[in-house]
Amino acid sequence: MPVSDDSDTDPTGMMLAVTAESLYLANLLLAPGLAFLALALLYARRHASAPPLAAAHLSQTLSASLWAGLLLVVVNLLILTLGGYHTTHTWIVLILYFTLAHSTLVVCGAIGLARALAGQCWRYPLVGRPLPDGCPRGMQP
Repeated sequence: MPVSDDSDTDPTGMMLAVTAESLYLANLLLAPGLAFLALALLYARRHASAPPLAAAHLSQTLSASLWAGLLLVVVNLLILTLGGYHTTHTWIVLILYFTLAHSTLVVCGAIGLARALAGQCWRYPLVGRPLPDGCPRGMQP
């Protein structure tokens, strides 16, 4: 059975936007890697034909996920540079990373999900991509 296209029942793209934001949060919190793969596949299949709202959320979540992955690589490199995983520096770097970077990405994802549920676009601060034309903006930071 072919996968149905929700564009007939959801011309605004809200369901696709909510799915993208949910996969982003799942990537950060529940199933890292697996949820990212699902998000990347969703982006590849639907971004070109998605309504502006869905296209915006797909772009934002993919971009933020890539930045989150890059931050994770940088943190690991910093730990290795400071002496490896068996030093006290490891805990300092990890606590700072999870307190500052990871929690900020999760909060931004929660805001993005709330905006998707409200039918509004959301641009992630610092790591977000420009919003497409025709995107319902609502309040922006």
